[in-house]
Amino acid sequence: MSKDTEYDSILQNIKDNSKYLRLPYSYHNFKQLIEEHSNLNSSIVQFYNDLLQKEADVRTQNSKENRIRHANFPYKKYLSDLVVPCLPEDAQTKLQLLKTLEFIKNGQNVILAGNPGTGKTHIAIGLGIQACKEGFKVLFTSAPTLINKLKECKSNRTLT
Repeated sequence: MSKDTEYDSILQNIKDNSKYLRLPYSYHNFKQLIEEHSNLNSSIVQFYNDLLQKEADVRTQNSKENRIRHANFPYKKYLSDLVVPCLPEDAQTKLQLLKTLEFIKNGQNVILAGNPGTGKTHIAIGLGIQACKEGFKVLFTSAPTLINKLKECKSNRTLT
């Protein structure tokens, strides 16, 4: 067996194992990473460190996206898109406190109430997306949907 054939066989084995172990970065970019590190003459330890760091980065990004996808947001709204001067005065002052997400860490509830069109849903979705990005699991629902779900659970004598 020639060196090139053996090398290709090893690379295919790495690719197969990466797929089996669900390591997407390794599966798609292993050859490229080998070439980068061979050009840099870096150690195997540095190569392994970089590979695992990139896998961790991909996994972190995927988990953020999954949390946002499973939160049941009706659409995506970000706090950065919010026109703060158009909000009611009390919302403007409390928004800075809410953005820290300390209320989640402290186990506190937040109720957004007010007239239609004042930004309540935008703020709620924006805070929810920010919480997802910071590692919290979120479920978005409206009050009417929640009440209907509770009534269904009560009539079915279930908790879910």
